[in-house]
Amino acid sequence: MDYFKALVSSFGLTDALDVAIVAFVIYQILGFVRETRAEQLAKGVLVILMAKVVAEWANLYTINWILGYVIDVGLIAVVIIFQPELRRGLEYIGRNKFLPQKQGKIDKSGIRSLISTLVETADGFSKERVGALMILERQTSLTDIAESGTYLHADVSTELLGNIFYEGAPLHDGAVIIRGGRLLSAGCVLPLTQNKNLSKDLGTRHRAGIGVSEVSDAIALIVSEETGIISIAVDGRLSRFLDLKNVEKSLTKLYLNSGVQETGNWKDALRNFLGKGGGNES
Repeated sequence: MDYFKALVSSFGLTDALDVAIVAFVIYQILGFVRETRAEQLAKGVLVILMAKVVAEWANLYTINWILGYVIDVGLIAVVIIFQPELRRGLEYIGRNKFLPQKQGKIDKSGIRSLISTLVETADGFSKERVGALMILERQTSLTDIAESGTYLHADVSTELLGNIFYEGAPLHDGAVIIRGGRLLSAGCVLPLTQNKNLSKDLGTRHRAGIGVSEVSDAIALIVSEETGIISIAVDGRLSRFLDLKNVEKSLTKLYLNSGVQETGNWKDALRNFLGKGGGNES
């Protein structure tokens, strides 16, 4: 009883802040676990920990030693398994207002003109059932992906995009990378998402769009060749069945803000790093 009285009497503002931060971090981690593929892994880890406790209690030395070794190795395995999520979180932290941006700049009028061109192009592709994958680079550099295609360094226009994605054209199967309002490269190969929870009717084009949004902060504008459905992938999430008004609204919100202003602060970075789930389809 005296111990608890002494503990309460010595509990100060700094201690309360310490507890609040730890509680917030634990809460966000639990949210992250529930929203991503980490949930099943967390259940497995919990079973192993419970088994180790039982082994220690029952003096099962060999089993206890094996489980301890499994836990040590498992920490490394977790880092490997969740490399995409960890990379995305660390990249987000690096994209705060304290660090200079190195990507191409574009003013508000230029962004609005670009968005208008992309919406008009997506509308035409949708009506003609032309498959397209257009990637808007934000603050994570996509130079390595751009190098997998053909550099163009051209102005973005409906006519140029139409020629690129015309069926039978040399570059139509890949993606185009748009940086700072300019068409940087075409025919690019994107990383495919490893998310197993996606709908089976999503083809390679959609999985590539989701994949690049998982490893970067890029925006993927996708037009289905089979159905003409327009979709947008960002932060590993896919929004489908978008009409032109929603496409314009989404691109304006996502690209205009990031293209003109510095993004986020350390609070947003921490919240995103701990709470962002990836790969869910909306």
